[in-house]
Amino acid sequence: MLKIINIFIYIFIAGLITSGPAWALHEKSSETRIEDLSKRIEILEKTSQEEPSLDHWFNKISISGLLEAEAGFEKFDPDAAGEHSEESSDIVLSTFELGLDVDFIDHVGGHVLVLWEEDDTEPIDLDEGYISLTGTEQMPLYLHAGKLYVPFGNLETYFITDPLPLELGETRESAVLAGYHKDMCNVFCGGFNGDVDKEGKNNHLNSFFAGAEFSLPEDDARILNMTAGISYLSNIADSDALSEANDIDGDGDPDGIRDYVGGISAYFYMDLVHSLYCTAECVCALDKFKAGELNFGDNEKLKPCAWNFEIAYVLPADIGIGVKYEGSNDCNDFLPESRYGGIVFCSPYNNTYLGLEYLCQEFDNDDKSEVVTAQLAFEF
Repeated sequence: MLKIINIFIYIFIAGLITSGPAWALHEKSSETRIEDLSKRIEILEKTSQEEPSLDHWFNKISISGLLEAEAGFEKFDPDAAGEHSEESSDIVLSTFELGLDVDFIDHVGGHVLVLWEEDDTEPIDLDEGYISLTGTEQMPLYLHAGKLYVPFGNLETYFITDPLPLELGETRESAVLAGYHKDMCNVFCGGFNGDVDKEGKNNHLNSFFAGAEFSLPEDDARILNMTAGISYLSNIADSDALSEANDIDGDGDPDGIRDYVGGISAYFYMDLVHSLYCTAECVCALDKFKAGELNFGDNEKLKPCAWNFEIAYVLPADIGIGVKYEGSNDCNDFLPESRYGGIVFCSPYNNTYLGLEYLCQEFDNDDKSEVVTAQLAFEF
C-alpha cells in the first residue's frame, strides 16, 4: 500500500516538473503575440497618417455650378422698305455649368468645367479642362495646359447680355499658358494651334498670345481699387466668332486667310468705395482682313473692332442699377454698330441673382431692335 502511495506521489511530482516548462512556454507565447499586435497597430497608425483618409481626399475636391433661367422679349425693326417689324419672346434655361477643381498635392491641380446652353451648346460640352502647376510665394510662377479661354481681354460685365468685346474676342483653345503673378502684377504668355491657318500652310502651333495686368493690392479699407490690362493675340481670326465668320463656304470649317492679322485688347476697371463700379474695354484687329475673308463683309477689307463702357452702382442691400454704351466698327450686321441700355439687379438670397435688362441696338444697315431680358441665376 505504501508503495502505491509513493508511486502516485512520484507521478504527481513528475507531472509538475514536466508541466512547468510547458506553462512557461505558453506564457511566453502570449507575451510575444501581444508585442506583435502592438507593432501591427503602430504600423497601421503610421500608414493611416501617411495615406490620407477618404474624408481627406474629399476635402481636396471642390464642386461648383451655375444655373441661369431667362425670359426675353425682342422687337426687331428692319430698315428695308416694305418689311414690317417682328416680335418674339421665349423662356429658356440659358446656362448650366458644373465645375470640378482638384488639388491633391501641393503645386499641382486640375480644373474641369462642363457647359450646357439651350439652343446653343447641346448636347453638353467640355467647356474647360486643364492641369495647373503653381510655384511658391518666393517664385509665384504658374502654368495651365489644356482646353481653356485664352486671356485675351477682361470681358467682364454687370449686364445679362455678353458685351460686344467678348462676342468679338473670346477665344477658347487647347493651349499652354505660363505666367508670373505677384502682388500688383500679372504677366503671361502662351501658344496654341489655331483653327484658322494661312492658305497653303501646314497645320502647326502658329498662334501665340501675351499680356500684362496691373492692379492695386486688395484692401477692404481702400476706397478706390483699380485694375488695368493689355493683351495681344497674334491671329485674331482664331477668336470663336471670327473663326466661324471665316467659314465662307459653309462647310463648318474655317477656310483660311492670306495673312495673319493680330489683335489687341485694353481694359480698365475701377471700384469706388465698394459701391460704384466702372469698366471700359476695347478689342480690335491691328490690320485689315483681305476682301472676302469674313462672311459678314460684302467683299470689303474689314478691321473689326468692339468696345464697351459700363457704370454700376450697388447699394449695401445688394440692390444695384447700371447703364452701358457700346459699339463696333467694320462688323456690319454681325455685331450692332451701337448699343445702349440699363439694368436693375439684386441678390434676394445668398448666391442668388435676379436682374431685368433693357437694350436698344442699331446695326450698320440701319436695322434696329429692342430687347428686354429677365434672368434668375443661382451659383453654388
